[in-house]
Amino acid sequence: MNIVVTGLRGFPNIQGGIETHCEELYPRLAGEECHVTVVRRKNFVKENPPYTNYKGVEFKDINAPRITGLEAALHTMYAVWFAYRSKADIVHIHAIGPAITVPFARLLGLKVVVTHHGPDYDREKWGFFAKSILKLGEYFAAKQAHQIIAISTVITDLLKKKYKRTKGVHLIYNGVTTLPKPSSTNYLQQLGIKPNKYILAVGRFVEEKRFDKLIEAYIKLNNPDYQLVIAGDADYDSSYSTYLKNFAYENDVILTGIVKGEKLAELYAHAALFVLPSSHEGLPITLLEAMSYNRKVLASDIPANLAVHLEEDFYFKLNDLKDLIHKIDKLLQQQKQEITYELSSYRWNAIAEQTHKVYKEMVGYE
Repeated sequence: MNIVVTGLRGFPNIQGGIETHCEELYPRLAGEECHVTVVRRKNFVKENPPYTNYKGVEFKDINAPRITGLEAALHTMYAVWFAYRSKADIVHIHAIGPAITVPFARLLGLKVVVTHHGPDYDREKWGFFAKSILKLGEYFAAKQAHQIIAISTVITDLLKKKYKRTKGVHLIYNGVTTLPKPSSTNYLQQLGIKPNKYILAVGRFVEEKRFDKLIEAYIKLNNPDYQLVIAGDADYDSSYSTYLKNFAYENDVILTGIVKGEKLAELYAHAALFVLPSSHEGLPITLLEAMSYNRKVLASDIPANLAVHLEEDFYFKLNDLKDLIHKIDKLLQQQKQEITYELSSYRWNAIAEQTHKVYKEMVGYE
C-alpha cells in the first residue's frame, strides 16, 4: 500500500500533539505492506540538511504559505495533488482544517482517511473566517471521507450527534510512549530545579492552553517550596506568546523552550505535579505522558480531559482560579508521590495495528 500522510507540520522534533501522534504512529506502520510518505511543511523543517526519510518513513517537503487560517489547508491541497501524482492508494489527512481538501481528493479518485483530532474551531486564537474553514473541514470529513479515525469518545459522539455519521468511524485513541525513567537529573540541575519540587506544564504558547491562568494560580499559591516550569513555545511569535513570556519571567517561572526526548522525560519523571489547564484539547498526549511516568496530574474539566477518567481530585473547574489553586495545594500536600494509571488503551503498537486494519479494509487486502 502506498500511503501519503498530510495535515501535520511534520516530524521529528516539531512541537504539537498531531506531530507527536504521527511521529509515533508511522514508523510503526512503515514496512513491507505500507510505503508511507509524510508531506511536511518546509518552513517547520529544522534539520540541515533536511531528512529525506526517518525510521522507514519517507518525507516530501513542500512550502506552505504563511496565511493565518489557510496555511494548513493550502499545504494539504498541494499534498493531495502530490498523492495523486504519486499514485497513492490512500491519502490520510490529519485534523479538520486540512480536511477541507477532502472533496478535492475525492474528485481526483483518491481513497481518503481523516483523523479527527478535535473540534479546532473551539480554539480561541481563530477568528470568524478561520473558524468557518475549520467547521467546513469537519463537515467534509464527516460527509465525504471514506473512513474517519476519532481519537476519543468525545469525537465519536460529536460525529454521531452532529452529522449522524457512525459507519466508517473508528475509535482509535492517541497513544503514549514512556522512556525509561531517567536516573540522571543533569537537565534539572541546568535549569536550577530540584526533583519533586516543581510543578510542570507542557505545550504550545497559545491562549487555549491557559498557561497565563496557571501562572496566576502559582503566584497566589505563594508556596516557596515549589517552582513552576513550563516546557514549550509558540510556533510563531504573537501578542499572547510575548505577553506570556514576559509574565513568566517577571514571576520567576522557568521556561525551557521546546524540549523532547531525554530532557522531557527527565522533566516528567521528577515533577511533583503535572498541570493541564487547557480550555480545548482533542485527547491530550502531554497528559498521557505525565500519567505514564506515574506523576500526580491535574487537568481542567473539559470533555476531552474527562474522557481519560481520572479521579475527581485530579480535575478542576475550567477558568475557576480559586478551584485551581485549591486543587494544586491539595495535591502538593499529599504524601504519595507516584500513582499507577490504567493506560492499556493508549499503547502505540496496538494503535498502529488498528490503523493498519483500516487501511487494509479500504484497499481490499486480505
